[in-house]
Formats: sequence, structure tokens, C-alpha cells
Amino acid sequence: MATSKSPDAAPQSPEDEEDDYMSMTIAEPTGPKVKETYTQRRHRLQREAEARAYTKPKAEREADEAAAREDALQRSLLSHPTTQKSKGLAMMSKMGFTPGKALGKGDNADARTEPVGISIKEDRGGIGMDNEKKRRFREEVEKEGKRVKADEGEYRERVRREREEGRLEGLIGTAMRVAERMASEKEEELSTDGGGDVPPKKGAQRSKPLKTVNILWRGLVRKREEAERDRRMRYDLHQSLSRLPTYDDEDEDKDDKKALGKTPIQYALVEDLEEEDPELEEFNALEPAERLQKIVNYLREEYNYCFWCKYTYPDKDMEGCPGLTEEDHD
Repeated sequence: MATSKSPDAAPQSPEDEEDDYMSMTIAEPTGPKVKETYTQRRHRLQREAEARAYTKPKAEREADEAAAREDALQRSLLSHPTTQKSKGLAMMSKMGFTPGKALGKGDNADARTEPVGISIKEDRGGIGMDNEKKRRFREEVEKEGKRVKADEGEYRERVRREREEGRLEGLIGTAMRVAERMASEKEEELSTDGGGDVPPKKGAQRSKPLKTVNILWRGLVRKREEAERDRRMRYDLHQSLSRLPTYDDEDEDKDDKKALGKTPIQYALVEDLEEEDPELEEFNALEPAERLQKIVNYLREEYNYCFWCKYTYPDKDMEGCPGLTEEDHD
């Protein structure tokens, strides 16, 4: 069957059939749609299910709720869509109320332009519980501050007292040695002048009972004797461990045996070193300042010696000495 052409159709010229390359838009090649495989579809559905089933942590939920609450509280209640439809606002509008303006007379500057804000209470305490907690917390902080200051003051006072006691104990030891030396020199002078006997050599050991020693420096003598006893016991123990008891040399004489420590040495200690001394215990129970003052007074009365001046005066008047105490000599 032949195709009929319309008589109105104008014949196309060769120039019209040519393409207009200047205004031509080249479309992107569209390839065939790739079909989703079973594995890809399964993974996609699994990710979507995990996203739907994801539960936010409690902290994140609370943060979102707090942000939404703050955003809602910052907005005006009158601008809320539900408020615009309320009957109360419609009645107030008929009586002349305009949102954003105060109620009542226009010259009332202190009138509210917004309703009372909402304050959400998140705990289960009473209305005045927050103020009570603040008051208790403030009292605890003040009490702790006072306790810390008191502890600092007590610590400083204790350290100062301990240092002062240590200093006084050192002075007591020095005063005891001075009193013992002066008493020993006086005894030597009396023995030389009275009996004409040969005075004992310096450093000679004496087995004088402790209770016959003056109480003022008896503690010094007792400590010295105890230290000497312990030293000799350690020495004897060392000698007993270092020599062989089974070995005996016939050629050794007395001097050799003594030099090698084979001859037992007899020590002369005080007689009553192991006995209790209630008088000494009572004296040591006194305060350090009181014990020192007793020794200082004894030196002044017996030998005209001032412990603070470190000088022996010619007579009892001790002219030139500032006084009895350490403060007088500052």
C-alpha cells in the first residue's frame, strides 16, 4: 500500500536536513539498569533493620530531651499553635488583650508580658530541699575549713614544741657533762689536799654505785655505762666467734693469748646498773626546762659557774652576769 503525502507539507531542502551542531545537547549514555543481586539486597535490608532497631544510649536520650525541653521553654507560650486555638486566649482577645503586651492598664510598667515560666523538677525532693542541701553543704565546707586551719595550727605547735624539747635536751646533756666534770675536779682536789694519796689517772674506770652519783647527772652516767656494757658484750661475742676453741698452741705465752683474745677479760662495771632507780625516773619525768634550770642553779650555787655565760665567777655575787635564765642573756 502506497503512502500518501500531505499536499501542504513543504519539501525539505538538504540544508534543513543537516544537524545544528552549535545547539545540540549531547545526552549522557544511559546504560542498562544493573539489577541488585541477592547478597547486596540482603546487606541493604540488614543495614536498614539495624538502623531501625538502634536504641540510643541513656546519656544521649537525656541530652536530646534536655535540648528539646530548653528549646520549648525558650519559646513564648502565646506563639504555640495550640495556644492560638484556646478559648481562654480568644476571650482575652475580645477584652482587648494583645499578645506581647501586659494585662490591665497600659501605664503598668511592672506587669507581666509573658505567663509564669515553667520550672521542671527532676528529683523527688520537696520544694525546699534544694535550699536545705545548699545550707548543709555550706556548713560542711565552713566546718571543714575550720578543721583544716585547726589541724595546721596544732601541727605547727606540735613541731615547734618537739624542736624546743630537742634543743633543751641537748642543753641538759651539755650541762650534765659540765656538772660532772666540775664535781670530778673538786673530788680530785680534795683527795690530793687531804690524804696525800696519788690521784687516779685520767680515764681510769671506777666502779662507783649509781645511786651515790648526784641525781642531776646520774642519767648521763647511766647511759654511758649501759653503752659501755653493750659495746663490751658485742666485742666478747665477736671474739668468741672469731677464734677456734679447739686450737691451742703450746708456744703461745700470756701476751700472745691476750693479743689474740684468748684470755677472758674481766670488766669492772657499776654495781647497781641492772637495778631500778625510782629517784632517777622521777627526775626524768620533769619537764626539760625544769631539769635544765635545776642543773643551772646547782652550777651557780656550788661552783659560781654561769652556764649561759660559760664563765666561772670569783665569788657568790657573780657580778656581771645578766641573770638566771637564757632570755636574760639574749
